[in-house]
Amino acid sequence: MAGPRNFFSVAARQCSPAVNLQTTSSQKAFNGGLKLAGATTSSWKTSTADSGEEGNLREKWREFQGVKNWDGLLDPLDDGLRREILRYGEFVEAAYRSFDFDTSSPDYATCLFPDRWMLARCGIGNTGYEVTKHLHATCGIQLPDWADRIPGWMAARSSWIGYVAVCTDEREIARLGRRDVVIAYRGTATCMEWLENLRATLACLPADMAPDCCQSMVPSGFLSLYTSRHSTCPSLQDSIREEVSRIVAKYADEPVSITVTGHSLGAALATLTAHDITTSFKEQNPPAAAPLVAVVSFGGPRVGNKSFRSQLEKNGTKVLRIVNSDDPITKIPGFVLEESSPPAVWRGNGILSDWVQRQWVYAEVGKELRLSSRDCPQINGGGFATCHDLKTYLHLVDNLVSSNCPLRATASRVLMNAANIRT
Repeated sequence: MAGPRNFFSVAARQCSPAVNLQTTSSQKAFNGGLKLAGATTSSWKTSTADSGEEGNLREKWREFQGVKNWDGLLDPLDDGLRREILRYGEFVEAAYRSFDFDTSSPDYATCLFPDRWMLARCGIGNTGYEVTKHLHATCGIQLPDWADRIPGWMAARSSWIGYVAVCTDEREIARLGRRDVVIAYRGTATCMEWLENLRATLACLPADMAPDCCQSMVPSGFLSLYTSRHSTCPSLQDSIREEVSRIVAKYADEPVSITVTGHSLGAALATLTAHDITTSFKEQNPPAAAPLVAVVSFGGPRVGNKSFRSQLEKNGTKVLRIVNSDDPITKIPGFVLEESSPPAVWRGNGILSDWVQRQWVYAEVGKELRLSSRDCPQINGGGFATCHDLKTYLHLVDNLVSSNCPLRATASRVLMNAANIRT
């Protein structure tokens, strides 16, 4: 699959805010509009909410977490939800900024900062959250013997991919209306992760994630990164289950939300993580008081088939996919057939027809907030890397008004024209 390989490898080099100070000429103008900051400060700042907005958040946080599937909040985009999306985008950016991209470093593919100082070093130390767990993903691909001759950084199987943070500040908890837990993932960064991205054929979820007789299927590479373990590193799944269980038990007497967020590959892992959390709680005996679990994903690829989507909906997993219509990553892998009848060329009971439908037919999951970089003069014409960049997504969300009036700048011109007509 030449297409996915090119898409993901380019994305891995371009999407990280931690390395985006080296940009193309088209990106430089865009970054100027975003007031690009240094590698140790957050390049995105949400506005401070006034007291009325804080009260609105306390009252509507369940709606912002998708309890009503974001009905009436996306078109036009509700300002409260906008601030929440941008806030979670900061946590994803922190995952990028904390990753050691230096292949010459002995600490390559690890976290640059200790738990206590990580968010502060990333410029978001005033959020009221504390990092409680570092997360690592392991590639399940077995390399051939000759791989011993390649540089070690190219064959690194396990890498730091994100973290768990818990809101511990009482004033922030009061503002949010609950204790929020954030699980944040970066996108593709290592060679082994690129290889896993190429494994896009659908594979059955294990029974403990979807006990539906192998109907729920996700890309084998994403599943491998989530469930594989190394002799010195637990699987991402094991780390998530252990930490979430600990947190929920600790705060069992208060409202808790779990927000899983990520960009690109991290968006796909966020969906798998949320599904695993809700499935685990559902299967507990006796059942635990499950917290509300929501996904806020940026620029993610497709994650599973129709049965997987049905399991997400059945378990109450809420997914908000933020999609740039000009970003090709959001259109891969595979293809989507929303109609029950396949194309004429696949009709019948042939082996090829069954195999294609089982291995390559995906379904879009959750609720979609669609953006378009073509609507923004700072971004239009910037190329694939710009369309997929996390900062592009945050910029478009910050300026989105509605489908009929995509950007705030457009809205300003409309209002000015209307005023001129009246006068």
